Amino acid sequence: MDYSIPFIDIETLFGASSHARDRTDQAIMAAADSPGFMVVRGLPPDVPAGRAARAELLRLFQLPENETRKLWRQKFDPAHPNVYRGWFPLQKGFLTAKEGIDIGGDVVHGAAVVRSDDPLREPTPLPSATALPGWREAVAVYYRGMEKVSQALMRAIARGLSLQEDFFDSAFDRGLSTLRLLRYPIRTDAEQVAQADPNVWVIHGGSRYYVNGAPHVDSGFLTLLAQDGISGLQARHRDGAWIDVPPSNDGLAVNFGKVLERWCGGRIKATEHRVIGTGRERMSIPFFYEARADAEIRPLPMDGAASFEPFLYGDYLWATTTQFVEFKGMESLRNPARRP
Repeated sequence: MDYSIPFIDIETLFGASSHARDRTDQAIMAAADSPGFMVVRGLPPDVPAGRAARAELLRLFQLPENETRKLWRQKFDPAHPNVYRGWFPLQKGFLTAKEGIDIGGDVVHGAAVVRSDDPLREPTPLPSATALPGWREAVAVYYRGMEKVSQALMRAIARGLSLQEDFFDSAFDRGLSTLRLLRYPIRTDAEQVAQADPNVWVIHGGSRYYVNGAPHVDSGFLTLLAQDGISGLQARHRDGAWIDVPPSNDGLAVNFGKVLERWCGGRIKATEHRVIGTGRERMSIPFFYEARADAEIRPLPMDGAASFEPFLYGDYLWATTTQFVEFKGMESLRNPARRP
Protein backbone atom coordinates (compact mmCIF):
# COMPACT_ATOMS: atom_id res chain seq x y z
CA MET A 1 0.00 0.00 0.00
CA ASP A 2 1.40 3.40 -1.04
CA TYR A 3 1.06 5.84 1.87
CA SER A 4 3.12 8.64 0.32
CA ILE A 5 1.88 12.16 -0.41
CA PRO A 6 2.63 13.08 -4.05
CA PHE A 7 4.83 16.07 -4.89
CA ILE A 8 3.61 17.79 -8.08
CA ASP A 9 5.37 20.52 -10.04
CA ILE A 10 2.62 22.89 -11.22
CA GLU A 11 4.74 25.32 -13.26
CA THR A 12 2.89 24.30 -16.44
CA LEU A 13 -0.45 25.46 -15.00
CA PHE A 14 0.63 29.07 -15.47
CA GLY A 15 1.39 28.66 -19.18
CA ALA A 16 -0.48 27.87 -22.38
CA SER A 17 -2.15 24.58 -23.19
CA SER A 18 0.38 21.79 -23.70
CA HIS A 19 0.86 18.07 -23.26
CA ALA A 20 2.95 18.84 -20.17
CA ARG A 21 0.07 20.81 -18.68
CA ASP A 22 -2.29 17.94 -19.46
CA ARG A 23 -0.02 15.60 -17.50
CA THR A 24 -0.03 18.01 -14.57
CA ASP A 25 -3.84 18.13 -14.67
CA GLN A 26 -3.93 14.34 -14.59
CA ALA A 27 -1.55 14.19 -11.63
CA ILE A 28 -3.71 16.68 -9.70
CA MET A 29 -6.90 14.73 -10.37
CA ALA A 30 -5.18 11.50 -9.30
CA ALA A 31 -4.05 13.14 -6.03
CA ALA A 32 -7.54 14.57 -5.50
CA ASP A 33 -9.04 11.10 -5.81
CA SER A 34 -6.53 9.48 -3.44
CA PRO A 35 -4.92 10.37 -1.07
CA GLY A 36 -6.74 13.71 -1.25
CA PHE A 37 -3.54 15.60 -0.41
CA MET A 38 -0.56 16.74 -2.45
CA VAL A 39 2.41 19.07 -2.16
CA VAL A 40 2.78 21.51 -5.06
CA ARG A 41 5.99 23.12 -6.22
CA GLY A 42 7.02 25.18 -9.22
CA LEU A 43 5.26 28.33 -8.06
CA PRO A 44 5.59 31.53 -10.12
CA PRO A 45 8.32 33.98 -9.05
CA ASP A 46 5.74 36.53 -7.88
CA VAL A 47 4.20 34.07 -5.40
CA PRO A 48 5.92 34.36 -1.99
CA ALA A 49 7.29 31.02 -0.81
CA GLY A 50 10.01 29.80 1.48
CA ARG A 51 11.21 30.58 4.97
CA ALA A 52 11.65 34.32 4.51
CA ALA A 53 8.09 34.85 3.28
CA ARG A 54 6.67 32.77 6.13
CA ALA A 55 8.80 34.50 8.74
CA GLU A 56 7.57 37.91 7.59
CA LEU A 57 3.93 36.95 8.12
CA LEU A 58 4.58 35.09 11.36
CA ARG A 59 6.13 38.20 12.93
CA LEU A 60 2.56 38.74 14.12
CA PHE A 61 3.13 36.25 16.94
CA GLN A 62 5.94 38.40 18.32
CA LEU A 63 3.47 41.12 19.29
CA PRO A 64 2.75 41.55 22.99
CA GLU A 65 -0.67 40.45 24.24
CA ASN A 66 -1.92 44.02 24.64
CA GLU A 67 -1.55 44.42 20.86
CA THR A 68 -3.15 41.11 19.84
CA ARG A 69 -6.07 41.74 22.22
CA LYS A 70 -7.03 44.71 20.04
CA LEU A 71 -7.72 42.20 17.25
CA TRP A 72 -9.85 39.75 19.26
CA ARG A 73 -13.17 38.68 17.81
CA GLN A 74 -16.40 39.63 19.52
CA LYS A 75 -16.73 36.12 20.92
CA PHE A 76 -13.66 36.78 23.07
CA ASP A 77 -14.17 40.50 23.67
CA PRO A 78 -17.85 41.63 23.47
CA ALA A 79 -16.75 45.24 23.03
CA HIS A 80 -15.31 44.50 19.60
CA PRO A 81 -17.45 44.73 16.43
CA ASN A 82 -15.61 42.04 14.41
CA VAL A 83 -17.40 38.69 14.44
CA TYR A 84 -15.80 36.49 11.75
CA ARG A 85 -12.41 38.08 11.05
CA GLY A 86 -9.67 38.79 13.52
CA TRP A 87 -7.85 37.07 16.36
CA PHE A 88 -8.89 33.98 18.29
CA PRO A 89 -6.85 33.29 21.45
CA LEU A 90 -5.85 29.87 22.71
CA GLN A 91 -8.79 28.07 24.33
CA LYS A 92 -7.73 25.47 26.84
CA GLY A 93 -9.59 22.28 27.63
CA PHE A 94 -10.39 21.31 24.05
CA LEU A 95 -9.01 18.69 21.68
CA THR A 96 -7.87 21.51 19.39
CA ALA A 97 -5.28 23.85 20.91
CA LYS A 98 -4.22 26.78 18.73
CA GLU A 99 -4.36 30.55 18.37
CA GLY A 100 -4.23 32.82 15.36
CA ILE A 101 -5.91 35.30 13.09
CA ASP A 102 -8.34 35.07 10.15
CA ILE A 103 -7.71 37.63 7.41
CA GLY A 104 -10.14 38.39 4.61
CA GLY A 105 -9.91 39.66 1.05
CA ASP A 106 -10.20 43.29 2.08
CA VAL A 107 -6.41 43.25 2.57
CA VAL A 108 -6.19 43.12 -1.24
CA HIS A 109 -9.57 44.22 -2.60
CA GLY A 110 -10.46 46.86 -0.02
CA ALA A 111 -13.99 48.20 0.42
CA ALA A 112 -15.22 46.37 -2.70
CA VAL A 113 -15.56 43.13 -0.69
CA VAL A 114 -16.85 44.66 2.55
CA ARG A 115 -20.51 44.79 3.58
CA SER A 116 -21.84 46.02 6.91
CA ASP A 117 -24.80 43.62 6.93
CA ASP A 118 -22.83 40.36 6.62
CA PRO A 119 -20.20 39.20 9.13
CA LEU A 120 -18.61 37.05 6.42
CA ARG A 121 -17.79 40.28 4.59
CA GLU A 122 -16.71 42.45 7.49
CA PRO A 123 -13.34 44.27 7.44
CA THR A 124 -10.37 42.52 9.03
CA PRO A 125 -8.88 44.11 12.15
CA LEU A 126 -5.12 44.31 11.63
CA PRO A 127 -2.18 45.47 13.74
CA SER A 128 -1.07 49.02 13.15
CA ALA A 129 1.78 49.88 10.81
CA THR A 130 3.60 51.22 13.87
CA ALA A 131 3.33 47.90 15.71
CA LEU A 132 4.43 45.84 12.67
CA PRO A 133 6.03 47.98 9.96
CA GLY A 134 5.64 46.51 6.46
CA TRP A 135 3.52 43.59 7.67
CA ARG A 136 0.25 44.63 6.04
CA GLU A 137 1.97 44.99 2.68
CA ALA A 138 3.52 41.52 3.02
CA VAL A 139 0.13 40.04 3.89
CA ALA A 140 -1.44 41.62 0.78
CA VAL A 141 1.29 40.24 -1.49
CA TYR A 142 0.96 36.78 0.04
CA TYR A 143 -2.85 36.77 -0.19
CA ARG A 144 -2.70 37.79 -3.85
CA GLY A 145 -0.19 35.04 -4.56
CA MET A 146 -2.39 32.39 -2.93
CA GLU A 147 -5.35 33.58 -5.01
CA LYS A 148 -3.25 33.11 -8.14
CA VAL A 149 -2.18 29.58 -7.25
CA SER A 150 -5.72 28.61 -6.16
CA GLN A 151 -7.23 29.83 -9.40
CA ALA A 152 -4.67 27.84 -11.41
CA LEU A 153 -5.53 24.70 -9.43
CA MET A 154 -9.29 25.22 -9.84
CA ARG A 155 -8.80 25.64 -13.59
CA ALA A 156 -6.85 22.37 -13.65
CA ILE A 157 -9.73 20.71 -11.79
CA ALA A 158 -12.23 22.15 -14.25
CA ARG A 159 -10.25 20.69 -17.15
CA GLY A 160 -9.99 17.40 -15.26
CA LEU A 161 -13.79 17.34 -14.97
CA SER A 162 -14.13 18.06 -18.72
CA LEU A 163 -15.53 21.55 -18.05
CA GLN A 164 -14.43 24.86 -19.54
CA GLU A 165 -11.25 25.81 -17.70
CA ASP A 166 -12.73 29.12 -16.51
CA PHE A 167 -15.97 27.47 -15.33
CA PHE A 168 -15.32 28.24 -11.65
CA ASP A 169 -13.76 31.68 -12.10
CA SER A 170 -16.82 33.86 -11.58
CA ALA A 171 -17.81 32.07 -8.34
CA PHE A 172 -14.44 32.95 -6.80
CA ASP A 173 -14.05 36.50 -8.09
CA ARG A 174 -13.39 38.54 -4.93
CA GLY A 175 -14.73 35.73 -2.79
CA LEU A 176 -14.55 34.91 0.91
CA SER A 177 -11.06 33.37 0.92
CA THR A 178 -9.35 33.41 4.31
CA LEU A 179 -5.65 33.69 5.06
CA ARG A 180 -5.09 32.21 8.51
CA LEU A 181 -1.92 32.49 10.58
CA LEU A 182 -1.67 29.78 13.24
CA ARG A 183 0.42 28.93 16.27
CA TYR A 184 0.14 25.51 17.90
CA PRO A 185 1.81 25.81 21.31
CA ILE A 186 3.57 23.06 23.22
CA ARG A 187 0.64 21.42 24.95
CA THR A 188 0.67 21.42 28.76
CA ASP A 189 -2.96 20.49 29.43
CA ALA A 190 -3.09 17.12 27.65
CA GLU A 191 -3.47 15.04 30.80
CA GLN A 192 -6.24 17.31 32.05
CA VAL A 193 -8.09 17.20 28.70
CA ALA A 194 -7.67 13.41 28.57
CA GLN A 195 -9.93 13.06 31.59
CA ALA A 196 -12.83 14.24 29.44
CA ASP A 197 -11.55 13.20 26.01
CA PRO A 198 -8.95 10.40 25.82
CA ASN A 199 -8.58 11.09 22.09
CA VAL A 200 -6.11 13.84 23.00
CA TRP A 201 -3.48 11.07 23.02
CA VAL A 202 -2.76 9.04 19.87
CA ILE A 203 -0.26 6.34 18.93
CA HIS A 204 1.58 6.83 15.64
CA GLY A 205 4.57 4.81 14.48
CA GLY A 206 4.79 3.20 17.89
CA SER A 207 5.10 6.51 19.76
CA ARG A 208 2.55 8.53 21.73
CA TYR A 209 1.67 12.07 20.68
CA TYR A 210 -0.84 14.65 21.83
CA VAL A 211 -3.36 16.13 19.42
CA ASN A 212 -3.16 19.87 18.66
CA GLY A 213 -5.73 19.92 15.86
CA ALA A 214 -8.75 17.61 16.04
CA PRO A 215 -9.47 15.36 13.02
CA HIS A 216 -11.69 17.17 10.51
CA VAL A 217 -12.31 17.88 6.84
CA ASP A 218 -12.19 21.43 5.54
CA SER A 219 -15.61 22.77 4.65
CA GLY A 220 -14.73 24.68 1.48
CA PHE A 221 -13.07 24.03 -1.89
CA LEU A 222 -9.32 23.74 -1.49
CA THR A 223 -6.72 24.72 1.08
CA LEU A 224 -3.13 25.79 0.46
CA LEU A 225 -0.89 25.29 3.48
CA ALA A 226 2.60 26.63 4.13
CA GLN A 227 4.32 24.75 6.96
CA ASP A 228 7.25 26.01 9.00
CA GLY A 229 9.37 22.88 8.88
CA ILE A 230 7.88 21.26 11.97
CA SER A 231 6.09 17.99 11.27
CA GLY A 232 2.67 17.16 12.70
CA LEU A 233 0.14 17.46 9.88
CA GLN A 234 -1.38 14.09 8.97
CA ALA A 235 -3.96 12.94 6.41
CA ARG A 236 -6.19 9.91 6.81
CA HIS A 237 -5.79 7.34 4.05
CA ARG A 238 -8.89 5.69 2.61
CA ASP A 239 -8.07 2.56 4.63
CA GLY A 240 -7.99 4.56 7.88
CA ALA A 241 -4.21 4.88 8.31
CA TRP A 242 -2.75 8.29 9.19
CA ILE A 243 -0.10 9.57 6.73
CA ASP A 244 2.46 12.26 7.52
CA VAL A 245 2.20 15.29 5.21
CA PRO A 246 5.85 16.38 4.97
CA PRO A 247 6.64 20.09 5.39
CA SER A 248 8.19 21.57 2.27
CA ASN A 249 10.33 24.70 2.32
CA ASP A 250 9.42 25.83 -1.19
CA GLY A 251 6.06 24.12 -1.68
CA LEU A 252 2.48 24.17 -0.44
CA ALA A 253 0.46 21.27 0.91
CA VAL A 254 -2.93 21.16 -0.80
CA ASN A 255 -6.09 19.42 0.29
CA PHE A 256 -9.67 19.51 -0.92
CA GLY A 257 -12.82 20.48 0.95
CA LYS A 258 -16.27 19.09 1.58
CA VAL A 259 -18.21 21.45 -0.66
CA LEU A 260 -15.96 20.67 -3.64
CA GLU A 261 -16.57 16.96 -3.07
CA ARG A 262 -20.31 17.60 -3.07
CA TRP A 263 -20.17 19.92 -6.08
CA CYS A 264 -18.41 17.36 -8.27
CA GLY A 265 -20.39 14.34 -7.12
CA GLY A 266 -17.54 12.76 -5.17
CA ARG A 267 -15.01 12.63 -7.99
CA ILE A 268 -12.78 14.72 -5.74
CA LYS A 269 -12.53 13.65 -2.11
CA ALA A 270 -12.41 15.81 0.99
CA THR A 271 -9.76 14.20 3.15
CA GLU A 272 -9.80 14.08 6.93
CA HIS A 273 -6.67 15.48 8.54
CA ARG A 274 -5.32 16.33 11.98
CA VAL A 275 -2.32 17.90 13.70
CA ILE A 276 -0.33 16.01 16.32
CA GLY A 277 2.20 17.59 18.67
CA THR A 278 5.81 16.54 18.97
CA GLY A 279 6.78 18.70 21.94
CA ARG A 280 7.75 21.64 19.72
CA GLU A 281 5.84 24.81 18.92
CA ARG A 282 4.42 24.68 15.41
CA MET A 283 3.40 27.49 13.05
CA SER A 284 1.43 27.16 9.84
CA ILE A 285 -0.23 29.40 7.25
CA PRO A 286 -3.33 27.96 5.59
CA PHE A 287 -5.17 29.77 2.81
CA PHE A 288 -8.78 28.68 2.40
CA TYR A 289 -9.97 29.35 -1.16
CA GLU A 290 -13.62 30.32 -0.84
CA ALA A 291 -16.33 31.42 -3.28
CA ARG A 292 -18.38 34.60 -2.97
CA ALA A 293 -21.14 34.65 -0.36
CA ASP A 294 -23.76 34.94 -3.10
CA ALA A 295 -22.26 32.25 -5.36
CA GLU A 296 -24.87 29.58 -6.03
CA ILE A 297 -23.61 26.01 -5.76
CA ARG A 298 -25.64 23.72 -8.00
CA PRO A 299 -24.98 20.35 -9.71
CA LEU A 300 -22.24 20.59 -12.30
CA PRO A 301 -23.16 20.26 -15.99
CA MET A 302 -21.46 16.91 -16.52
CA ASP A 303 -22.47 13.30 -16.95
CA GLY A 304 -23.23 11.50 -13.72
CA ALA A 305 -23.39 14.66 -11.60
CA ALA A 306 -25.31 14.03 -8.39
CA SER A 307 -28.48 16.03 -7.89
CA PHE A 308 -28.86 18.30 -4.86
CA GLU A 309 -30.79 21.41 -3.92
CA PRO A 310 -28.78 24.52 -4.95
CA PHE A 311 -27.54 26.67 -2.08
CA LEU A 312 -25.67 29.92 -1.55
CA TYR A 313 -22.09 29.45 -0.52
CA GLY A 314 -22.19 32.07 2.25
CA ASP A 315 -25.06 30.28 3.98
CA TYR A 316 -23.23 26.97 3.76
CA LEU A 317 -19.92 28.44 4.96
CA TRP A 318 -21.48 30.04 8.02
CA ALA A 319 -23.39 26.88 8.99
CA THR A 320 -20.28 24.71 8.78
CA THR A 321 -17.65 27.12 10.10
CA THR A 322 -19.57 27.84 13.29
CA GLN A 323 -19.19 24.18 14.27
CA PHE A 324 -15.44 24.65 14.87
CA VAL A 325 -14.35 25.43 18.43
CA GLU A 326 -13.03 28.92 17.70
CA PHE A 327 -16.40 29.91 16.18
CA LYS A 328 -18.74 27.86 18.36
CA GLY A 329 -21.58 29.88 19.88
CA MET A 330 -21.75 32.38 17.00
CA GLU A 331 -24.40 30.53 14.99
CA SER A 332 -27.17 33.13 15.51
CA LEU A 333 -25.07 36.12 14.48
CA ARG A 334 -25.81 35.74 10.75
CA ASN A 335 -29.17 35.13 9.09
CA PRO A 336 -29.22 32.93 5.97
CA ALA A 337 -29.51 34.93 2.76
CA ARG A 338 -31.72 32.18 1.35
CA ARG A 339 -34.12 30.32 3.60
CA PRO A 340 -34.11 26.50 3.18
